[in-house]
Amino acid sequence: MYQPPSSPMSIQPPTPRTPGTPGTPLSTSPLPEGTIPPPSPPRTPRMAITLAQPSAKKKKPPRSTRAMRAVRSLFRSFPIIGSPACRFPTSVPRAGSSAGGARQHDGHVHGASRTTGTLFGYRKARITLAFQENPGSVPDLLLELAMPTGKFMQEMGAEHLRIALECEKKAGERAKLLEEPLWTAYVNGRKIGYAVRRDPSDDDLTVMQLLHTVSVGAGVLPSDMMEVDKQGVDGDLAYMRAHFDRVVGSKDSESFYMLNPDGNNGPELSIFFIRI
Repeated sequence: MYQPPSSPMSIQPPTPRTPGTPGTPLSTSPLPEGTIPPPSPPRTPRMAITLAQPSAKKKKPPRSTRAMRAVRSLFRSFPIIGSPACRFPTSVPRAGSSAGGARQHDGHVHGASRTTGTLFGYRKARITLAFQENPGSVPDLLLELAMPTGKFMQEMGAEHLRIALECEKKAGERAKLLEEPLWTAYVNGRKIGYAVRRDPSDDDLTVMQLLHTVSVGAGVLPSDMMEVDKQGVDGDLAYMRAHFDRVVGSKDSESFYMLNPDGNNGPELSIFFIRI
C-alpha cells in the first residue's frame, strides 16, 4: 500500500567525541564547518641573536661554498698528531717590560689594539677560538683547532701556552693574513694538527649571545641552554674569555697576548699568526 512521504526532518551534525574517553570510539566524521582545530604544540624558538656587526666589517665577495665545505671536510679528517717544534717568536711581552714597545701600567702593550678573545667547546670536541671587537659583536675571526677542549683546558691550567699558526705564502696572493683559511697549528712547539678558519655557525652565535654580557671569565654553559643537535656532543660547554692585545708585526705576522686581570704576571696565552 502506498504511503505518503514523511515530513522532512532536520539533520543534526554529529557530536564530536572527546578523544581518549574510555569505551567511546573516536569519531572519524569531519569537524563541523567553522570549527577551529586545536593548535599543535609550539616549538621552542631559537635564541634571538642581537650581536652587532663589527664597525670595520666590510662587504666581501661570497666565498665558494663548495670549496669551503671541502676544506672543512678535509680538516676534520686530520688526526691529532705530534711533530717536531715549529718556528715562532720566543719573546713574550711581560708586565713592566718592553717587547715591541713600552708597556703601560695596566699591562697593555703600547701601540696594540685591544680585542675580546673566547675559547670554547665541548670536552671531547675540538676547541674553537673566536676574536671579537667587543663581547656584543659578531666574531671577526673564528678558528677551529685540532685539539680537544678538555686537553687544552688542562694544559692551560698547568703552564703558559704559546700557540703558533703557520701558513704558506702563495705567489700573487693578496689575502690578508687573518683571512687565510687553513693553518698548521703548534702548541708550545708541538704540532697538534691543523686549524681552519670558518664563518660562525648558528651554534657559535648562540654561544656568543649567551656570553654577550661577559667581558672576562671562565665557566660552563649547561647543555640545556644549548640548542645543539650533533652526534658525539655531550656534557656542558666550557668557555674562557679574556682581553687580548693585538700586535701587528707585518703583513705576514700578527700576535695576540691574553691579558691577566691583575696585570702582574704577563700573559698566560700567546697566539702567533705567521705566513712563511
